[in-house]
Amino acid sequence: MCRWLAYSGSPILLERALYSPANSLIDQSLHAKLGAEPTNGDGFGIGWYDDAATPGVFRSIEPAWNDHNLQELSAHITSGHFFAHLRAAIGSPVQQTNCHPFRHGRWLFMHNGYVDELPRVRRDLLFAIDESLFSEITGTADTEILFYLALTFGLEDDPPEAVARTIGLVEQVGHAKGSKYPFQGTIATTNGEETWCFRYSSERKSRSLFFTRSVETLRELYPDREVVFEVSEESRLVVSEPIGNLPGAWMEVPESSYGVVGRGEDSLHQFKVKAPTTAVSVGA
Repeated sequence: MCRWLAYSGSPILLERALYSPANSLIDQSLHAKLGAEPTNGDGFGIGWYDDAATPGVFRSIEPAWNDHNLQELSAHITSGHFFAHLRAAIGSPVQQTNCHPFRHGRWLFMHNGYVDELPRVRRDLLFAIDESLFSEITGTADTEILFYLALTFGLEDDPPEAVARTIGLVEQVGHAKGSKYPFQGTIATTNGEETWCFRYSSERKSRSLFFTRSVETLRELYPDREVVFEVSEESRLVVSEPIGNLPGAWMEVPESSYGVVGRGEDSLHQFKVKAPTTAVSVGA
């Protein structure tokens, strides 16, 4: 599977989150501890917000541990809101258009997991995407399909509702095609102001997901660590597996839950998928 990181808070250099801590995201590209496999070397991507109208995106099929351009850029890009993703491909080709995060307007989207039996369900899922969005699809990864389904179902207005309807459709089509567990994974999406992170699987055994405790709590736990005093109180990290060496700094996102951070909000909610209101015609 993949590894990912989402940051929201006071602006920092990307390298602080990607390279500096113990068990950093870049370390996890070679030595992940909680993933389905230790190596995540089938490409990477970063997406960040600055003063431009849309977020910047840099994606490559190079392994993250071996890409000097990523190291150079992350040492010069400062952002208060960014995504980073390491890819471990399942089925779909190793190509730049399949690397996360995916972008549409102000929105970014990334995923760790899979849509089961993708070759069998792909056609029916693609037909459910709004025609006005269809031409933007450039890759073959299941995550890009999930993103454009979520946009079709109103991601820009209500992310939890849109993701719930997206996974509900994936499960309906998957079950109709004989898949026992159609969806697995964690999802992060953002508009540059708020970030929504989901943990769900049809099997109820989802990929790992963690978020940092409040900065106030971290300062009490680690009064000698400069890093927790350098960021603002609303700063948060959400990761596939913990980075750094701060025991007690991380909390696991419960199964079938989603969290929201940004704009001063920090909340956790139960997540339930929503089946399509009308039956989707499934091809043989």
